[in-house]
Amino acid sequence: MIRNYFNILARSLAKNKVFSFINIIGLSIGMAAAILITLWIQREYSMDKFHEKSDRLYVVYNRDTDGIETWVNNNTQKILTTTLQSDYPEVEGATIYNGSSNLFRIGDKKIKGYGAVVDSVFLNMFSFPLLEGDANTALADPSHIVLTASFVKTLFGNENPVGKTLTVDSASQFTVTAVLQDLPNNTKFGFKYLIPRSYAKRINPDQDGWGAFSTTSYVLLKEGASQTALENKIKNLAKDNTKSAGLPITAEPFLHPIDKKYLYNKDVNGQLVAGEISKIRLFTAIAGFILLIACINFMNLSTAKSEKRAKEVGIRKVVGVTKMGLILQFIFESVFLSFVSFLIALGLVYLALPHYSQLVGGKLIVPIQEPGFWLLSIAFILFTGLLAGSYPAFFLSSFNPVKVLKGTFKSARSTVSARKVLVVIQFTFAITLIISTIIIYNQIRYALDRDAGYDREQLIAVPMEGKIRSNYDLIKNEILNTGAVSSMTKSLSPITQKWSDQWGLEWDGSTKQDEQTVFVKFGTDADFAKTMGLKIVEGRDIDVNKFPTDTSAILLNEAAIKAMRIKDPIGKLINHVGYKEANYKIVGIVNDFVFGSPFVDKIEPMMICGPRAYYATTIHMKLSDKFETKESLSKIEQVLKKLNPDYEFVYDFTDEDYAYKVASAERTGKLVTLFAGLTILISCLGLFGLAAYMAENRTKEIGIRKVLGASVLQVTSLLSKEFIVLIFIAFLIASPIAWYAMKNWLSDYSYRTEISWWVFAITGGLAVIITMLTISWQSIKAAIANPVSSMRDE
Repeated sequence: MIRNYFNILARSLAKNKVFSFINIIGLSIGMAAAILITLWIQREYSMDKFHEKSDRLYVVYNRDTDGIETWVNNNTQKILTTTLQSDYPEVEGATIYNGSSNLFRIGDKKIKGYGAVVDSVFLNMFSFPLLEGDANTALADPSHIVLTASFVKTLFGNENPVGKTLTVDSASQFTVTAVLQDLPNNTKFGFKYLIPRSYAKRINPDQDGWGAFSTTSYVLLKEGASQTALENKIKNLAKDNTKSAGLPITAEPFLHPIDKKYLYNKDVNGQLVAGEISKIRLFTAIAGFILLIACINFMNLSTAKSEKRAKEVGIRKVVGVTKMGLILQFIFESVFLSFVSFLIALGLVYLALPHYSQLVGGKLIVPIQEPGFWLLSIAFILFTGLLAGSYPAFFLSSFNPVKVLKGTFKSARSTVSARKVLVVIQFTFAITLIISTIIIYNQIRYALDRDAGYDREQLIAVPMEGKIRSNYDLIKNEILNTGAVSSMTKSLSPITQKWSDQWGLEWDGSTKQDEQTVFVKFGTDADFAKTMGLKIVEGRDIDVNKFPTDTSAILLNEAAIKAMRIKDPIGKLINHVGYKEANYKIVGIVNDFVFGSPFVDKIEPMMICGPRAYYATTIHMKLSDKFETKESLSKIEQVLKKLNPDYEFVYDFTDEDYAYKVASAERTGKLVTLFAGLTILISCLGLFGLAAYMAENRTKEIGIRKVLGASVLQVTSLLSKEFIVLIFIAFLIASPIAWYAMKNWLSDYSYRTEISWWVFAITGGLAVIITMLTISWQSIKAAIANPVSSMRDE
C-alpha cells in the first residue's frame, strides 16, 4: 500500500511540476521561518536557566519612591552581600558582580580584557564548569585569577596556565588558579576572567558604605529557605544602617529570581512585570502565523488543480477504495511533502543562520546532535503535514464518482468561498506586519532625529587608563597643540551614560521632601559645555584652570532648577544633609540634554560637579575640522602611545553610542521586516494558487465571454477585481489590529511618534500592487487562452 501511495504521489508531482515546486518551496520557507524564530526564542527563554541552583539563585533589586513615583533598579551596595552572607542563615552564598577592564601583560605580550570582580563563592553559586582548578579555592586569595578557555589561548597559547603568573595593569601580579569553560550562548554574563573582590577592596576600600550603590548583587538561598521571609527581614536594612547619618536611605532590597532577570526586567510602577517576555510572545505568535499561512498556502495549491485528480478519485472509488482510504492516501502525501519541505527548510536555516545570528545579536545553533531535537522535528513534520493536508484530503476524497466521471462534480461557489477566506486570513496578517514595520521604523527614526541638546558629531570618549590620569595635563596640552581637537574635558562617565546619582542635598528654601530628589551626576574639570556643545543658559562653565575654587563648583540643568524651585541660582550653595562643610557652589545653568534612552521623554535633574566631587574615568574630545577624522585620530594616537605606551588607543564615537540606545528596537524592526517579507512571499504563492484555481474553474465562462466579444483587458479586470476585493477586506480587518498592537507597543516609550494615516494609505497601496503583480500572469494567461479549447465538451 505504501508503495502504491508513493507511485501515485510521484505521478501527481510529475504531472504538476510547477505547482509541486511552488507548493514545496512555500511550505519550506514557512517551516524555515518558524525554525529560525524558535531557535531565537529557545535561546532567549533559556537565558541563565542552565545553572543547577537556578531555583535558589536571585539578583538583588532595590525599590524606592520619592512619594510620587516608585521605581526599581539592580544597583546595590557592596556591603549588602557581606552582610547577607554573615548575618542571615537563610543565605548560602552572596556575591557582587562588577564589570572590569584590565590590561594583561605576559612578557612582551599586552592584551586588553574584559572581566568581572566577584566574591570567592561565585563559582560555587553559578554553574560555569571548570576545566582546571578547584571552585572552592580558585578565588580565595587577592592574587588569584580565573580565566576562560578562549582567553587562556589568547594569553598563553596551548600552554597549561594554572600556576603561571601574569601582570595586570602594569602593577599587580596574579596567579592563574583555574580555567573556565567558555561561557554558553544563553547567558547574559560576559566575562573573560574573574578577579576576587578581596583584591578590589584592597586597592579601593572606600566604596563599602550603605550609600554607595555601585554593584550588582546575587544571592543563593539555602534549600527550603523562603524568599519572602528573607525579603521581610532585609526590607529596612539600608534604612536602619543609615539612621545615624541624618538622612536614612529609603531603598528597600528585594529578590528577583535569576531565571526571570532577563525576561522580566521592565519596571512598571515599581514592579518587574514585563520586558523581553513581551517580545518573545510577539515572535511566538509570528512563528505560529507564518506556519499557518504556509499551511494555508499548501491547502490552496493542493486543491487548485483538483480537476486533474478528480477522475483519479472517481475511478478509485468505483473500484472499491473507501473514503477513509483516500483520506489516508492524501494525508500520507501531505506528510511526505512536509518531510521533504522540512529537509529543504533545514538547508535554508543553515544558510541563513550566520546572518540571522548577527541580526538577533547572539550565536544560534541547530542542536542536531540532541535526540530531543529530532523528536520535536518529527512532531513538527507530522503536525505541519496534518494541518496542511487535512483540508485537501477531505475535499478531494468527498468527490462524487458519478458526477466526477460525468464532469459535473464542481461546486465552485462553496469551495471558492473557502479559499477566499483563507487568502483573506493570509493577507490580514501580512498587511498587519507591513503596517507594524513602517511604524516601528518611524519610531526609531523619530528617536534618532531627536534634538539631544548637545552636539554628538565628531565627539569621542576615551577611557582614562594606565598613565593617562597621572599625565593628564601633559596629554591634554600635547593633544590640543596637534590641532586634532578643538577642546577636551575629563568626566565621571561618558556623556551617553549615567554612572552615578546624588541625593540627600539641601539648599535655601528646600524642604524635607526635597532631600529625596535624585540628581544624575556628571563631572568635569573644564570646558564641559564647550566640548559637549551645550548651551550655557545662565552663568558660566566650570574651569578649574581659570578659577581654582571651581573644584567644588557645579553646573545644574534646567530640570534641576525647576525641581529645586531656586530663583537667581548663580552663586547659591547646595549642601549635603548633615555635612554643612561639604557644599557645592552653583556657577552655571546648562540646557537640558538627553544622555540616556532617546525614547524617554522625561529629563531628570542633573548636576555636573567640579573635580572634588567625582572620580574621573573618561576623557571627551571634540575633533576639530582642520583635518579629516582619520588624520585627527592618528595624531591623538601618537600622543597617547608616547605618554601611555602600555595601552592601545581605544575610543568610542558618541553618536554611535547614542544610536546604540535604539539597537533593541532596531533589531525588533529588522526581525519584523524579515518575517513580514517572508509572510508576503508565502501569501503571494497562496494568491497565485487561488488565481490558478479560479481561472481553471471559470474556463468555460471566460471562453463564452470571449466569443461574445469580451476583450483581454475586460477578462483580466474581471478576474483581478475579485482579488482586489479580498485584499481590501483583509486591509479593513488588519488596520485596526495593527493600530491596536502598535499603540500598545508605542506606549512603552514616553517619547514616541504618532500613528499617521499615511502609514495605512501606503500599506493599502502596496497590498494592491503586490496583488496585481502576483495574479497578473494567471489572469492574462486565462484571458488570452483559445475559447475553442476551453468550450470543448469532454
